[in-house]
Amino acid sequence: MSKQEFTPLKTESLPGPHDITRVELENGTTVLVRPNFNSLSIALSGYLQAGSLYDPEDKLGLADFTADTLMRGTTTRSFQELYDSLESMGASLGVSPGAHTAGFGGKSLADDLPSLLDLLGDILINPVFPEADVEKVRSQLLTGLDLRSQDTGEMADLGFDQIAYAGHPYRFPSDGYPETIRAIQVQDLVDFHAKHYGPQEMVIVIVGAVEPDRAVALVKEKLGSWSNPNQPEPIQVPEAPPLEKTTRQHQIVEGKSQTDIVLGVVGPRRNWEGFYPALLGNSILGQFGMMGRIGESVRNKSGLAYYAYSSLSSSVGPGPWTVAAGVAPENLDRALDLIQEEIRKFVAEPVSPEELADVQSNYVGKLPLTLESNSGVASALLTMERYQLGLDYLQGYEQMIRKITREAILEASRQYLDPDRLAISTAGPPL
Repeated sequence: MSKQEFTPLKTESLPGPHDITRVELENGTTVLVRPNFNSLSIALSGYLQAGSLYDPEDKLGLADFTADTLMRGTTTRSFQELYDSLESMGASLGVSPGAHTAGFGGKSLADDLPSLLDLLGDILINPVFPEADVEKVRSQLLTGLDLRSQDTGEMADLGFDQIAYAGHPYRFPSDGYPETIRAIQVQDLVDFHAKHYGPQEMVIVIVGAVEPDRAVALVKEKLGSWSNPNQPEPIQVPEAPPLEKTTRQHQIVEGKSQTDIVLGVVGPRRNWEGFYPALLGNSILGQFGMMGRIGESVRNKSGLAYYAYSSLSSSVGPGPWTVAAGVAPENLDRALDLIQEEIRKFVAEPVSPEELADVQSNYVGKLPLTLESNSGVASALLTMERYQLGLDYLQGYEQMIRKITREAILEASRQYLDPDRLAISTAGPPL
């Protein structure tokens, strides 16, 4: 099939400098607002510098534990009062842990934005970590870790990080280990919050039926006076050098009938100039259609896998570029050989013109769909701010994607996908 004709996106309808307001408050918080009066609601999203990279090694999981306990009560509201307030508004609010940051998000009617921001400020600034609730959260976290230890996919993921990121901060699981979660005391949560929760480098995005000036004024009213002189500078993670040779390990998970594979390399940072050629290449390799070339070869044609796909994870630091598959144990070696063969082919010659045209149309076509809701726009604005992409990023997105060439994909892929230096992690029954 020849290169497809396409209808360009209407850039004037996309969020951009003409309708995004960006304000930096004196305390270090950045506020982004995009009005949408076609909706009666607002979506709120954001993050602050309190992720798992700040965990001490003997108490891994501390950042996650802290984030999971923030809404268990504050100096002014009990756990029940917090949720009664949200329920009375039909609103939602939550905090989610991450590696570099702790994220937060919520939704409400536009008229309830002042109350939602008041609740957000309360849980971020004034948590009390009641001991009884801390123990409930600890029990939940330990249950999650027990389930993780029986999940072959998650154990293969952990093994990959230990191989590919040996000696690097990304080698540790953000949810820790049972012994580190048990070692965390209430005072550790209090101390972590006191040190790492603060407005410096915090970002808040509000999208919906609110005038930008009013939204900024409300954030300033509720959070503008917050300060934390003890808050450290954001962690700058180092590069992770490639392996000297392919390294393979297997984690035995008793009682399982499936073996899961995670195979790959340390990939690029999100702000690397070749990131988008690599991203489109990854889609061709193991995502597009029925999971790209890898899905077609390993699953559809050979019948060796229950699933098979590739992924390129974006991050402030060097994210993983991996292939994941689930196989019957007797098919493990054949599946690994076939995956590695597909990687060798992928870095040997450019993708076809048809593959490039299809994946370009896919990436351009799905952009408007991700921006249909206030939450989708808020997520896009948060990504733009996190990676310093610029307020005009979405308006230049289609042109950027259309300009990517087959040669650019090959060059980007060759910089990272070395088939002779792979980290191969498998988990399942004994080999």
